[in-house]
Amino acid sequence: MFVEGAYKPFGQLTSEDARKLAAGLRGLSGGGMEAKVMPVRTAWTELSSLLEGSQTTVADLDPETAARFAQRVWVVPPGGTLLP
Repeated sequence: MFVEGAYKPFGQLTSEDARKLAAGLRGLSGGGMEAKVMPVRTAWTELSSLLEGSQTTVADLDPETAARFAQRVWVVPPGGTLLP
């Protein structure tokens, strides 16, 4: 994931990182983007809340929860790929 000018593995993301990624999706609209962007932004916000208040990273979550969020934030793209 690209956060604040650097790449980080998904498992190393913190609450603050997830919050910044959610904030980066604010204001994206037009051409039907809202329908695709809003669920991803919501997932980043929920992940940030889940990790809040501790030094927890995504890797510290149980594997099922981490995998579920990976799908919701498109770390694991819908259908398995974003490539044509």
